[in-house]
Amino acid sequence: MTFALFDSHAHLDAGEFEADRDAVLAAARAAGVREILIPAIEAAAWEPLHALCESEAGLYPAYGLHPLYLPRHRGEDLQALREWLRGHPATAVGECGLDFHDDSLDRERQLHFLREQLRIAREFDLPLVLHARGAFEQVILELEKFDGALRGVVHSFSGSGEQAKRLWEMGFLLGVGGPVTYDRARRLRKIVMEMPLQFLLLETDAPDQPDVTHRGQRNEPARLTEVLRCVAELRGRPQEEIARATTANARKLFSLEINLHS
Repeated sequence: MTFALFDSHAHLDAGEFEADRDAVLAAARAAGVREILIPAIEAAAWEPLHALCESEAGLYPAYGLHPLYLPRHRGEDLQALREWLRGHPATAVGECGLDFHDDSLDRERQLHFLREQLRIAREFDLPLVLHARGAFEQVILELEKFDGALRGVVHSFSGSGEQAKRLWEMGFLLGVGGPVTYDRARRLRKIVMEMPLQFLLLETDAPDQPDVTHRGQRNEPARLTEVLRCVAELRGRPQEEIARATTANARKLFSLEINLHS
């Protein structure tokens, strides 16, 4: 039995899918994944991402500048993002954020790009798709400066229970994917078990972060069913209930009553 699922974070535009993207999409549809949010990583990705999302119903773009690709970003990309958003309907701003796990990336420059993208999200009244690796506390502190004027999702959440609570008290959702299926992810699994369901989104982060049954393989949106199965088991609730709630959460956050293809 399949349920209508929303993959809230998948890089379907990545080169890993170049050879078989249509088959990957067909497999996702067959698994019940009807809608996919695709976040950009750099300015050069915006145009092809726009074309991809225009070509297929149920694919939604987020445009932004990912911290891991900091060496590729130029200062003028921030103004270019504003100009791009004026002419291209978007579901969100992102993927943006901070990555303090990689010591080669200048932290002050990361903060500059994040702060400007937070301002852009506020200017355009768009939700954020946030990356926070080794930097949850700093990301939360930056969000708190906006005093409730922002909304969005922190994808691949791996922070503490206290950080999770601070995020959803600001109205931010938590994206949960393949890592939750690993038994060793005890802290994350406890948060997923106990958190308010209205702040939970499911994701794959394809082609990265596969679930435990596909360890070492290319991830893809069809595998969202494994995340759903795990979350339902952790919470002791039917899969259909979790699917319905998380899909509704995504559609509400991303304002999908608006037709981006009109």
